Amino acid sequence: MDVTPEATGVAQSPRAASISLEGIQKHYPNGTEAVRDLSLEVPAGELVVLIGPSGCGKSTVLRMINRLIEPTAGRITLGDEDVTNVDPVQLRRRIGYVIQNVGLFPHQTVRANVATVPSLLRWPKGQTRARVDELLDLVGLDPAEFGGRYPHELSGGQRQRVGVARALAADPVVLLMDEPFSAVDPIVRARLQEEFLRLQAEVRKTIVLVTHDLDEAVRLGDRIAVLSEGGQLEQYDTPAALLGAPATAFVREFVGADRGIRRLAVTPLDREALEPVPEDAASDLPTVAVDGSAYDALAVLLTSGRDRLLVTDAGRPVGALSRQRLLDLGRPTS
Repeated sequence: MDVTPEATGVAQSPRAASISLEGIQKHYPNGTEAVRDLSLEVPAGELVVLIGPSGCGKSTVLRMINRLIEPTAGRITLGDEDVTNVDPVQLRRRIGYVIQNVGLFPHQTVRANVATVPSLLRWPKGQTRARVDELLDLVGLDPAEFGGRYPHELSGGQRQRVGVARALAADPVVLLMDEPFSAVDPIVRARLQEEFLRLQAEVRKTIVLVTHDLDEAVRLGDRIAVLSEGGQLEQYDTPAALLGAPATAFVREFVGADRGIRRLAVTPLDREALEPVPEDAASDLPTVAVDGSAYDALAVLLTSGRDRLLVTDAGRPVGALSRQRLLDLGRPTS
């Protein structure tokens, strides 16, 4: 059954929209310049991470997109629409928002929490219920088991999943996430990140995510924007390019001396980079699938104690990689 918002008869925007920030600024009466002059393009359907030290304005930028904070100057557009010309309440109903401590309504059930925006938009009850069930399934929570529970009856990771489901309920064109996984322990956090990547592969929303964790940024982001004090954009690039070629001294220091190892995690095993399969390839050489990362390959080599491995596709060798070649893939270019 089609339970997308289109089926409710409610007029909808496209499933994802680009975001354009043009010279946005935020100055406060006390003289603080949270964001001086920031321009940034977020392509539709991509996940862009804002990262930088505390006080660099990344959360301020996020909240200016949905006008929880009004910009002092500049222009913000979703698709071709200037958000400053839209009623802010109506705007926020079209933009999903996930925060660190979730912000679920404690007196409402999980089902009622997820249904918040569809209820405000007065969707038919049957369609709202179907949409809630669909989303709880999507985030890995059985509606029959969890729909009637209250937030205090859930674990931290489960509450975060409900928060994501609530943000997606009205099929928003944009999803904003402010430190969404930082309030849970590292093991749960890794599982949530993995689940979120699976979810994004299905829904392909335009997402802007704020984090202070570089590993999280590298793992989740299609692109990463590194900000310094005053919201200054130091570099905006793919994770591999950012780690491989930091554009400024600030970025180089921020990503750290171990950026080469991080880069391996986002470096695919490009077939063109493979060495020929040796004629005397021993059957006991370790193997790694061609769709893995260079980090996966290095982990296999280090575990096996060997200096070379075979790269396979559907179980058949398509090339070889030496330990030195793998290390070269992770070596920054600057």
